Amino acid sequence: MAHNPETPQNTQQDPAGSTQMFQAFVDEAPAGAANSTSSGGNRGMVIGAVVAVAVIAVVLFAVLF
Repeated sequence: MAHNPETPQNTQQDPAGSTQMFQAFVDEAPAGAANSTSSGGNRGMVIGAVVAVAVIAVVLFAVLF
């Protein structure tokens, strides 16, 4: 294993501490998360999917006929 002088060599890390810090990070909700999960939060995604399907249908219709 290569020696890395920037990392301390004789430290004991508590794996439970790292797990607790990671769990706290995961449990934290981003600033805008409350609004995006409310009803109608996926409306833009649904509209985008409908528009994409319509565009594909028009292109296929124009190519085939």
